[in-house]
Amino acid sequence: MASYVKSESGKRLTELMAGCYLGNHQRAQQGAFVVWIAIGVPAEIFLGFENVVYAVPESHAAMTAARGLGPAQCEKAERAGYSMDLCSYARIDLGTAFDNGKDSPVGGLPKPDLLISNNNNCSLLVKWFDVLHREWKTPHFTLDIPFCYEVQSPQDKSYILAQFHDLIRTIEGMSGQRFDIDRVAEATRCSSEATRHWKRFLACAESRPSGITAFDSFVQMAPILTMRGTAAYAEHFRLLADETEERMATGLFPVADERYRLFWDNIAPWHQLRRMQKSLAERQANIIAASYTFCIGGLEGTYDPWYFEGGDPLAYLARTQNFSICPHGMTLRRAAMTGALETLGIDWVIFASNRSCKPYSVMQMDQQRFISETCGVSTVMIDIDHADSRSYSEKNAQLRIDALLENIEARR
Repeated sequence: MASYVKSESGKRLTELMAGCYLGNHQRAQQGAFVVWIAIGVPAEIFLGFENVVYAVPESHAAMTAARGLGPAQCEKAERAGYSMDLCSYARIDLGTAFDNGKDSPVGGLPKPDLLISNNNNCSLLVKWFDVLHREWKTPHFTLDIPFCYEVQSPQDKSYILAQFHDLIRTIEGMSGQRFDIDRVAEATRCSSEATRHWKRFLACAESRPSGITAFDSFVQMAPILTMRGTAAYAEHFRLLADETEERMATGLFPVADERYRLFWDNIAPWHQLRRMQKSLAERQANIIAASYTFCIGGLEGTYDPWYFEGGDPLAYLARTQNFSICPHGMTLRRAAMTGALETLGIDWVIFASNRSCKPYSVMQMDQQRFISETCGVSTVMIDIDHADSRSYSEKNAQLRIDALLENIEARR
């Protein structure tokens, strides 16, 4: 079996992301209108303007945490009076913003002309952006996305779409730029094509052994947040899927002697990705997928993709506001995870109770009980913080994962 080496897609991703952050700074210095957005805000809208730059504080925080810089930036926010109980993403970016980008891997983000939050993933985002609104006097636009208990209703879609039009008028008035719906249609086609290849990449987990790890999908999701709507975004995922399939065809697998196929529920502990992957591989275990990335590109948390095939791109973007796991009720969460377990042939689930993401974590005990009793799989709950390593015990997490693997082995 051939040895596993870093992919060209991994190297290209590093260059893409560096260019993305540097490009945002350069365009802002040249007079572009800058918006900061929450991850659920449809970035394709901003490509409808000739000179609007969007930045994503959550993505910047994840990158900061992955570089081991999360605690230092969190402490800056804490010294300013913000509680350690707040989301570590928020503390990282507040600490970075209050210190003018110092100690950020990319010099922070260009200062915004408009803040755009939503409550589609978590209401803390609204408060987080409100802090920046008060500190900088920057206008703050909030998208109100209805909680999702079932398939999106026509009324909810119309309500979301009306807010998109309000947002467009706001940017037109503030920036002096004219909105072009044809540019948004092209951006939406690029994003839809990227989704097609993203799903092809995720499908590599269906093989035995899996062609990817969940950690691969966590890392590779970065362009989904920061480069949506661009041709480079679609091309990256095409090359990623092509390369992954080629590596599998030549016998390159991340865990070639894979015995344990695991599923992860929650955001990644960015500060632990490499160590956790290495430790699991030594035990012939592979977390092959995660609910956080598995649902991207689908509707109501399902795996099945939904592509843009013409028509009103804003209506399409309004419909896709229900993709995320966090604003879903238990019925949808159960259906989504059950479908993932069946699709991927997974028997064991790691539930990561995340100190920094209460909307994701609050239903996990009920979900764990349901999966254990209904699907007949082994599960374990570990404690993490996705960006602040001070609130994570690697030893405790490892002990619980080891116990899970021992339980799996005893049942075979």
